Amino acid sequence: MRFMNIRLGLVTLWLGLGLGLTVMTGASAKTPGEVEVGSVLHDATMRGLNGPDRKLSQFRGKPLIINVWASWCPPCIQEMGSLERLAWSDLGQQFTVIGISTDDYPEAAKGFLRKSNATLNHYIDRELELEHMLGAEHLPLTVLVDAKGRVLSKIVGAREWDSPQAQQLIRTTFRSSLLLK
Repeated sequence: MRFMNIRLGLVTLWLGLGLGLTVMTGASAKTPGEVEVGSVLHDATMRGLNGPDRKLSQFRGKPLIINVWASWCPPCIQEMGSLERLAWSDLGQQFTVIGISTDDYPEAAKGFLRKSNATLNHYIDRELELEHMLGAEHLPLTVLVDAKGRVLSKIVGAREWDSPQAQQLIRTTFRSSLLLK
């Protein structure tokens, strides 16, 4: 019986850590230079992994979903397909979805993108600039940003982004800054 209790405790801990989802809406910076919810993202040049380099400010004018991931992160890999489906859905036409890899080696990230047939624009972090600015202590991290560059929400953990629940979260979050259908 004791073995079963220990095993159940470990499974519960694993589920809580590995599958637990956190939506951060408060302001509590944890990484150096982190932009808090409610503040505007700083401009940064992002090095393209499967397209050209772009400045973060070039995405202003339309809501933005930024997914921070790594090729060695199983939950990141798990949710990538749902982000693609979301981006190509009717709802996804109302905002832009991009990915930012925190991989140390661009070739590892590029290899994953080739293998997954990614169509979204993905970028790689330089010197932890974006990782720190977005507050990516845990991966995956998804950041919802309004059309003016203001952080509306930070969601830690994998989700099925094309599910009805996730789509409702997106609608509700973006509705506060821009009316979505």
